[in-house]
Amino acid sequence: MAVLSPTQPTHRRGATGPRPPRRVGFTQRLGRWDVKVSPYLYISPFFLLFALTGLFPLGYTLFVSLYDWNLLGGQGEFTGLENYAAVLAQPLFWKSLVNTFSIFVFSSIPQVILAITIAALLDQNLRAATFWRMGVLIPYVVAPVAVSMIFGRLFADDYGLINELLGFVGVDPIGWHTDRVASHVAIASMVNFRWTGYNALIFLAAMQAVPRELYEAAVIDGAGRARQFFSITVPQIRATIIFVVITSTIGGLQIFDEVRMFDPKGLGGPDQDWMTTVVYLYDVAWGNQKNLGRASAVALLLFLLIIVIGMVNFLITQRIATSGPKKVKVGRRHTRRLAADARVAQATGATGPAGGGANQGPPRPPTFPPTTSTTDREDRR
Repeated sequence: MAVLSPTQPTHRRGATGPRPPRRVGFTQRLGRWDVKVSPYLYISPFFLLFALTGLFPLGYTLFVSLYDWNLLGGQGEFTGLENYAAVLAQPLFWKSLVNTFSIFVFSSIPQVILAITIAALLDQNLRAATFWRMGVLIPYVVAPVAVSMIFGRLFADDYGLINELLGFVGVDPIGWHTDRVASHVAIASMVNFRWTGYNALIFLAAMQAVPRELYEAAVIDGAGRARQFFSITVPQIRATIIFVVITSTIGGLQIFDEVRMFDPKGLGGPDQDWMTTVVYLYDVAWGNQKNLGRASAVALLLFLLIIVIGMVNFLITQRIATSGPKKVKVGRRHTRRLAADARVAQATGATGPAGGGANQGPPRPPTFPPTTSTTDREDRR
């Protein structure tokens, strides 16, 4: 009976020569693939949804903006950048941008200040704290259309409640639908009513994460409530302030519901005194023009504007957040020069003559006095 010997002898202990490569089994390969591929599979649903609901609409909007695309006739001829040039040449587009920025200033700045103040009050030891904290969220739950209709009646020119209250004080009625600045204030009040409580809860969550030991130390040092707020609370929630400011900026430049429901026609008044850019986009796409190509160009221009303003806002808020004692910055050239000097000093110390200073070479190990053994102690006794 013939015995088949292996073509390659097994590696024995003590044998010389390279060890033969070990064959990797399928389970081990599967385990390696699991370690490498599973993290990407875990995060893939987010990227798939983002590509489906974010990147695809953005890319398709860019595609539509390059054609003469009519709502009724569909896709037309390729026009390139003509839609952008036509939009930038319309005075109504620039007027809508000015209106958008004006309403944004009247809404975002007071909104952040009121939200921080309300959050600071809710962070105190209050009775029925949960009731008050949930109460500030009620305006956010109400539909924006209902809020716009209610505030539209409150800010009515002839029979509005606001003008009636101003009449009791002796102030003349304000034309909320005829004066441009007054209309911006009225629309901004709707935005503040709806979003202040929501941002206040975000600030409240950040304030509750601040260590209470800081406040106890401040009380021992004699700091009052105002001093604690500006010296402890605000520096500790700077990251949350940056987040709220950026999100308020993005939302403030996309105001639509409040403007749409402020008057019966919903196009910014007879002279478009409060027409925002999003309402202008709606009018171009589904109004008299019915031009989806130009509406897509307006959407992309607004998108680029939001990115630019968001980046500027982020840089400013980050600079404020990192303000404090400046650290000494060392340039790359200075670092490289120090490293080169250190290498030269080390080489010179290793090969140079013995002497004092830094050129003595590597340090010798310390010598300790010999210890007395036990037998020596017994002999001395």
